[in-house]
Amino acid sequence: MRPETCKSELEDITRNVPHVRFMLEALEKAGCPVNKSFFEIEANSKPVTGGFMPDKGIKLFHNNLRTRTDMENMIAHELIHAYDACRNKDMKWLDLKHHACSEVRASNLSQDCHWLNEFTRFPLTGIFNFVNGHQKCVRRRAELSVAMNPSCKSKEQAKEAVDSVFQQCFRDTRPFNDIP
Repeated sequence: MRPETCKSELEDITRNVPHVRFMLEALEKAGCPVNKSFFEIEANSKPVTGGFMPDKGIKLFHNNLRTRTDMENMIAHELIHAYDACRNKDMKWLDLKHHACSEVRASNLSQDCHWLNEFTRFPLTGIFNFVNGHQKCVRRRAELSVAMNPSCKSKEQAKEAVDSVFQQCFRDTRPFNDIP
């Protein structure tokens, strides 16, 4: 996506997409209002679409964003991390359990694991099944993210961190009443 397109989509998404608007309002109610400078658009050589940087905001990597839907989901995911950092001022992102909990919550609450998104990712493999498919997706995506943490030494360590917090963090749907 071109930087200009990314900028105009960002403005529209933050104004008009209900779950993104809800998260922005929840951040404001929690005492962490978001302004335009919270979002930064840039290129990145790694294959990620964006990320939350504590005390800085959300970076959107325009060269890795393919569609508006990708962008909506990424923003919603990163806003969950921002909300977690807002409500837990002692959040330690290098602590794998802290990071794992936020990743479980973000994957669970952001539409990352909506069945249609999973089907789009893996159309022919059948990786998404309808029996616990959402939970399996949340777990898989959280493990992938935690494995990228500089403190994580292996995929097994990422899996252990996610396993140790999964049930508690999966059930924590704040600020939503339930999984959106």
